[in-house]
Amino acid sequence: MRTTITLDPDVKALIDNAMRERGVSFKEAVNHAIRVGATRGKPTRQFQTAVRAMGAPRIDLTKAHALAAALEDEEVTRELTAGR
Repeated sequence: MRTTITLDPDVKALIDNAMRERGVSFKEAVNHAIRVGATRGKPTRQFQTAVRAMGAPRIDLTKAHALAAALEDEEVTRELTAGR
């Protein structure tokens, strides 16, 4: 996520120092500082998504957008017809 933050001069100096000492980018230094501060130094567990096999698709999805558009058109037509 991209965002804009305003750092106080002393905080900027701390980040610059961390960048020099660790040889990391500004982004890495800020993310590390926030993680350490937010977790009070406790190591954070990295989020992992469980992977599940879903099998072969039962329908052809190569024209899924066209199908969705057609269904939406049918629904709009139904609503307009019912509203008269």
